[in-house]
Amino acid sequence: MRTKATQTISKLGETLTVKGWVNSRRDHGGVIFIDLRDYSGLLQVVIQPENVANFEAAEHLRDEYAISVTGILRARGEGLKNPNLVTGDVELVAERFEILNASQPLPISLNEANKSSEDLRLKYRYLDLRRPKMQETLKQRAKYLSFIRRFMEDQEFLEVQTPILANSSPEGARDFLIPSRLQAGKFYALPQAPQQFKQLLMVGGIDKYYQIAPCFRDEDPRADRLYGDFYQLDLERAFVEDGEEIRSEMEVLIQNLVKDFAGKELVTTEIPRISYEDAMNIYGSDKPDLRFGMTLIDLDETLANTEFAVFKNAKKVKAIAVKGAASMTRSQIDNFTEIAKKEGAGGLAYLTYVDGGIKSPIAKFLSETELAEITEKTGAEDGDIVFFGAGKPAVVNRVLGRMRNEFADFYDLKDKNKVALCWVVDFPFYEFDESNRKVDFGHNPFSMPKGGVKALESAKTDADKLAIKADQFDMVMNGYEISSGAVRNYNPEVMYKAFEVLGYDKFFVEQKFGAMLEAFKFGAPPHAGCAFGLERIFMVLTGEDNIREVVAFPKSAAGVDLMMDSPSDVDPKQLNELKLQLDIDFE
Repeated sequence: MRTKATQTISKLGETLTVKGWVNSRRDHGGVIFIDLRDYSGLLQVVIQPENVANFEAAEHLRDEYAISVTGILRARGEGLKNPNLVTGDVELVAERFEILNASQPLPISLNEANKSSEDLRLKYRYLDLRRPKMQETLKQRAKYLSFIRRFMEDQEFLEVQTPILANSSPEGARDFLIPSRLQAGKFYALPQAPQQFKQLLMVGGIDKYYQIAPCFRDEDPRADRLYGDFYQLDLERAFVEDGEEIRSEMEVLIQNLVKDFAGKELVTTEIPRISYEDAMNIYGSDKPDLRFGMTLIDLDETLANTEFAVFKNAKKVKAIAVKGAASMTRSQIDNFTEIAKKEGAGGLAYLTYVDGGIKSPIAKFLSETELAEITEKTGAEDGDIVFFGAGKPAVVNRVLGRMRNEFADFYDLKDKNKVALCWVVDFPFYEFDESNRKVDFGHNPFSMPKGGVKALESAKTDADKLAIKADQFDMVMNGYEISSGAVRNYNPEVMYKAFEVLGYDKFFVEQKFGAMLEAFKFGAPPHAGCAFGLERIFMVLTGEDNIREVVAFPKSAAGVDLMMDSPSDVDPKQLNELKLQLDIDFE
């Protein structure tokens, strides 16, 4: 019977068979030592010519050969033990071995200290997965999902699978479309989320639904977002009319994952609720990282009568104080200024507090009173720098929010052993779409506006519409959005009105959401739910900076499967069956 490498340590004197790969080979004066690796770890194998009939074959073993070894387990001699290995006190003395398959030299390195480029590792991902770190990551991911399922079952949620071939849904990203062979000219869409199906489950009498759901979105990849497909913990509850009921139940899962699964420290025992407006004004982001301070300080009152033109002509002036930043070089400040410019700033004005005074090109334009109030409000001390943002409120928040994050990275303020959680609540139901110059839904029409139909009926102007809040919420973990949820808009009257406010008639609404509206007419219960991004949470819990490192077979940063060479061309016969013809201008 095959034995795992790490299971051998309690079997001294027994004859065992282990199978795995040659991790390394050493020839010591006619005795060959093999570090054999399987999915559990390493085991030293000793191959001696007097014990093994096919000893000559052992001399030809190379790294990554797949082999089977049968032998007797013995304790290593004094001074020969390896304290860095679980099996470091024992070794297997081979009596016979078999080469199961030879290996060519690997095209990538499996050495953690000298990893190959990401694209090369993704091209040969099946080899990259042999790295012990990747093996451990996949084991931990399986335990992570099991932990989540146990919690959901303990809370009496019912796991239900929803369709993969679905209809297009306005979830905020591009759909992946699937042409229908049987219904020529029509398309399925891979679900961006099971949103409509889970709401229909509530109508169908399911009280508490959950699913480890595959989701598909054609969004540009980045370090914290996979391209194409990802998984989320999707859930919904019937007869819920307040988002706090969902938040208070589900935050326990995340707290338990942080403490009991990952063994990390929660920054706060109680998870704060922060309004969207406060998050933007105080942190410059709707996903604030609360592991560090450096909040945005409003200086409108302080600079109400300033003569400094840059501040005088700005609709909003804010600042952040960066502790110990006075030691920054000019080139470092210039680099941060370039980052600020990319976010829309004209520049990055600052005051440097050094040697008991203030040094800055702008200090001479500010009065003593103004400087004193800035110092008091920002809490700046000797050795600090105060950076300013001036301009339109949204731009100022965005610029300083980005700079807050950049400075935290620069000064290593993001402790990976700590987890800061918060709920961001009271998102705007409608937002102004700058590209189309009109008011549109802030996220999607499935959320319930606070105040219901009365709030919608009283919205006569754009300002009225923009003042309406949705009973919608996000959970944020260390600066990453890990969950989004809401109390749902389950009432047809409210749904019609929400679209009417934007100029859409009933016919449009029924075309887009006919199945849901029809279902809502049959005693649909109030309901609420949310979805957690499983890869993103796991990335934070395992201390990874790149989400592709926590997935077995991710796409590259360009959205390409380098291993399977997809997307790829298809046979013209397949296109003909689908009644499709390509008309592509590659120029």
